[in-house]
Amino acid sequence: MHGTEAPSEWVCRWAHLIPPKGRVLDVACGAGRHLRWLHGQGMQVTGVDRSPEALAACQGLGELVCADIENGPWPFAGRQFDAVVVTHYLWRPLLPTLVASVAAGGVLLYETFARGQGSVGRPARAEFLLEPGELLHACAGLRVVGYEDGFAEEPARFVQRVTAVRELPDTQAPQRHLLPARTR
Repeated sequence: MHGTEAPSEWVCRWAHLIPPKGRVLDVACGAGRHLRWLHGQGMQVTGVDRSPEALAACQGLGELVCADIENGPWPFAGRQFDAVVVTHYLWRPLLPTLVASVAAGGVLLYETFARGQGSVGRPARAEFLLEPGELLHACAGLRVVGYEDGFAEEPARFVQRVTAVRELPDTQAPQRHLLPARTR
């Protein structure tokens, strides 16, 4: 079942930008790999997925919402979160809503498949694959502090990843968004 594997290295690498005890929304959370990990980090987690079976694996972690976010209304209208996490999911009409759901001082952590993926596996259809630079354009209005677009091994996949923050308004000093230490 989607969501039972280890949390994304990208999410783990940038989670330090989430305010302590922050409110986190995991979009298309599956069985909760990120909900579980972020809950363990002391975050207040909310997960949304269309599968009641997947959400059943997340019981007790936080707020769980069963909703078809592609064909129904956005279940979090008017709400903002300290972090919005999206992995292995792409529904382009929702991108502006996801960006708008990031609160001031919050972060968007997004990672999904990119063009080229069809040469190494699934998904292969263009509607599920990001075009070069697409996440950068989607993050207009946020400050991008991390971005990757390319091929990753183990497992072989083409990915695009972005970490983008909504800076606090009216601050006198430059805001510091600590970059993670390189592990290589």
